[in-house]
Amino acid sequence: MIEQINPVEHNRAAWDRLVDVDNEWTRPVSSQTVARARMGEWAVVLIGHEPTPRDWLPPVMNGVDVLCLASGGGQQGPVLAAAGANVTVFDNSPRQLSQDEQVAAREDLTLRTVLGDMRDLSVFVDASFDLIFHPVANCFCPDLAPLWRECFRVLRPAGTLLAGFMNPDVSIFDEQALDDGGELVVRHPLPHTRVAETIEFSHTMTAQIGCQLAAGFVLTGFTEARHHQDATARFLPAFFATRAVKPAWPEWATPPGSRFRAPPA
Repeated sequence: MIEQINPVEHNRAAWDRLVDVDNEWTRPVSSQTVARARMGEWAVVLIGHEPTPRDWLPPVMNGVDVLCLASGGGQQGPVLAAAGANVTVFDNSPRQLSQDEQVAAREDLTLRTVLGDMRDLSVFVDASFDLIFHPVANCFCPDLAPLWRECFRVLRPAGTLLAGFMNPDVSIFDEQALDDGGELVVRHPLPHTRVAETIEFSHTMTAQIGCQLAAGFVLTGFTEARHHQDATARFLPAFFATRAVKPAWPEWATPPGSRFRAPPA
């Protein structure tokens, strides 16, 4: 029964194993990619294999404090560090974090790695970061409201949250039929929890976007991407991404329940 499984522990062990079998999202970037990033030629992936729109990111990364949230694997963090950002990579998998550490050692990059549950960022004080980069990973998290509240808290006023996530409609299809031959068989009512090598949660759009708004964010961008190999790509986008900003509001306008209190305007 899903109620008897701790999703944080289950997914931590699963992603540690996925590093050992060379899953595509655990492969560190090459030295050539890091060299190009140092010269200003870089891109990072938020959803699918699509480069994140550059106008979603600061025009100059030098000195930008970035939290790569649930973003281990030696991919986005090292690129942003090579581009000049002050990078902290936060992930639930020690082996995924080790991929970032290996790239940093190999390329003489400075970045910090922190192990933990994405819903609990208490290791960071309020207003620690200018940018949160959160690629598709919250499908491994059972509830999103605490995640968005913590993102709001640790961002500085006018800070940006870039979040990628699964289209919940993809989860209506039978997983085994997809794996066996790419057949689309409608099987599951939503929301649906899949228990396999990893535990994956199909979150509603209310949880993904509504709870960002409830946390205090203002949405400033939205995009989508089709899966690069899944049969669902014939019919619908598998991934969505949002760009959201924490307003530089005066204290009286701070969202109810937020622990963050902005300085008076």
